[in-house]
Amino acid sequence: MALSLRQLISARRHRLVVLVAILALAFLFLASPPDGQERSSWLLFAGKFHLLTIHFPIALLYVVPLLELIGRHKRFPHLRASVEFMLMLGLLASMFAASLGWALARNGGYSGRIVTQHMWGGLLTALACWLCWILRDHATTRRGNIVYWAALAITVALVSWTGYRGGQLTQGENHLTDGMPTPLQTLLGISTDDSAATGGTTLTVIDRNTFYGARIEPIFAKNCYSCHGPNKQRGQLRLDSYKAILRGGKHGVVIQPGNSTGSELFHRINLPQTDDNAMPPSGKRRLTPDEIETIEAWIKAGASETSPLNAVQGAPTNVATTPKEIELPKYDPSIADKARSTHASDVAALQKRYPDLLQYESRTSAMLSLNASLVGEKFGDSDLVSFKPVLEQIRAADFSGTSISDHSSDLIASMKNLRLLRLSHTHVTDDGVQRLRHLEQLQSINLLGTQVTPAMLGMIASMPKMEHVYVASTKIAPASANTPTLKQKLIF
Repeated sequence: MALSLRQLISARRHRLVVLVAILALAFLFLASPPDGQERSSWLLFAGKFHLLTIHFPIALLYVVPLLELIGRHKRFPHLRASVEFMLMLGLLASMFAASLGWALARNGGYSGRIVTQHMWGGLLTALACWLCWILRDHATTRRGNIVYWAALAITVALVSWTGYRGGQLTQGENHLTDGMPTPLQTLLGISTDDSAATGGTTLTVIDRNTFYGARIEPIFAKNCYSCHGPNKQRGQLRLDSYKAILRGGKHGVVIQPGNSTGSELFHRINLPQTDDNAMPPSGKRRLTPDEIETIEAWIKAGASETSPLNAVQGAPTNVATTPKEIELPKYDPSIADKARSTHASDVAALQKRYPDLLQYESRTSAMLSLNASLVGEKFGDSDLVSFKPVLEQIRAADFSGTSISDHSSDLIASMKNLRLLRLSHTHVTDDGVQRLRHLEQLQSINLLGTQVTPAMLGMIASMPKMEHVYVASTKIAPASANTPTLKQKLIF
């Protein structure tokens, strides 16, 4: 009996410790909610693993009711013996995933209703698991069994709802209904338009008789509301009302009426999808040329909210009802083979020696992209020497987290067609970066976490096509950007 008592006291102590941990997480969520700011790069890095961990508790908590049901059959009573362990594991996994989710949201520039609901849904799932853990001890009676099964049902509902909210964050608010057959949409009364997905919570009523209301707002609703709408605001930027658009986000205004080339929003929608600042981001639907041209014409005309529908000159004709049929050019493999013939054998040998690191830009291009970050520190200066025969064919090179140092700068400098270069968390210093000054095509360089200093800023400013220089976690402070040109290029 004494042993049973000690076991009982120990079990209660463990449950109390877990409850205190859940309450501590709740206090953290209340004291430091996601507010659209970007903070610790380390916490942001840890938070990126949220997407890897979140599926584990979901699977566990869906299996628990099945084990309980199947275990009641006389042939499988042993299955119920694992239920308590599964509940404990699901509880701990839920808490871990919720913690990483907070780290991602708090430090990654997220804010909005869906972000908050997803975060609290994860914590409530953990709390519901804890209740099931407690109530299972009392499921021996009829009443206790009903209460336990009700708690299980709530847990499954919570984990489903939280997962749905997470899907809305990553895939868009209508991710479950996108692609649904039209008859089923009609039957259920569902609209897959992103503007409808906001639930009618836009900041103002839209006048569809104006150019903004008829032509611009629908573009933002279709392409931008999922990240910059009423429920989620990346970078504290909302695009679901005219006033919010003019106000801009945490980095300042995004529209300069009358000046499209100086407007950050127009600049970002024109960036290549491989650029870290491209809008919409990689994986999302890109704006069509007509949509980009429409936004450009609107900004040049003064970006007015009240201009009549026919007042903006130079905008493409709005053909919203009948989509244009696009005839893609036929793909001729012989053209690509001819363009690649000079370096085909070198590329094939390198692809065999370094699997997955070297790829052609597209099926018709002879230009290459090199992603050495896939192997991390195993890739060093001596490895880059092997790529010497194809360096001039490389347009994008990612050396993030590798052992690359200043010794490789001359080789990188020979990539005459290089447009995008990532050197984050490498051993590169000012000396190595200075030797890249003749890369006339380079548009973006990522130096996050390196030892560079303000001494190399003059060289950066002189590079003809340089647009973005990522210098967070370096010795370069925002005050170092002492000219308008540098302020526009440096990203912290």
